[in-house]
Amino acid sequence: MKKIGLFFGSFNPIHIGHLILANYILENSNMDELWFVVSPQNPFKDKKSLLTDHNRLDMVQLAVKNYPKMRASNVEFSLPKPSYTIDTLTYLKEKYPNYSFALIMGEDNLDSLPKWKNSEKLMSEYQIIVYPRTFEGEKKDNEYLQHENISMVNAPIIELSATEIRNMIKEGKNVRPMLPPEVFEYLDGSSFYK
Repeated sequence: MKKIGLFFGSFNPIHIGHLILANYILENSNMDELWFVVSPQNPFKDKKSLLTDHNRLDMVQLAVKNYPKMRASNVEFSLPKPSYTIDTLTYLKEKYPNYSFALIMGEDNLDSLPKWKNSEKLMSEYQIIVYPRTFEGEKKDNEYLQHENISMVNAPIIELSATEIRNMIKEGKNVRPMLPPEVFEYLDGSSFYK
């Protein structure tokens, strides 16, 4: 059975931090592939700075084209909005019965996991791979890391955010080193984020 890691996000824009993390997980887990699932609408995010779904998908496709084990997924574009992770996983499980799916999430999302739709089902039926994030103050042990389906990977902590990149673009600063070259070319000369 093919093992697929699902990395959900708005990828607004996708940056080198996402690729470093995805590559680390692929090289240090039992995943065969990692899919970047471009989310059309996160109920917790402000939409006004969000590029169109297809612009963000285009950037992810450009960013992963030289990585044979990574791909861009628009699966949530055709699902009801807002997108709930459990609904997307249920849909993918039906569409690809010979694949096994794992969820990839930042450590900062673990605290809110119980508030997610059908969180118990999510934790009992799917592997969840957690990567470290920076925290203000002390790190605390999270009880969910004791769950049999939840594991922490010792991935590098990338202190780079899409919000920071968008702000730098708006201010006319150079973001070339923070983006995959193809994504930089896509944004350069456009009015995106300005």
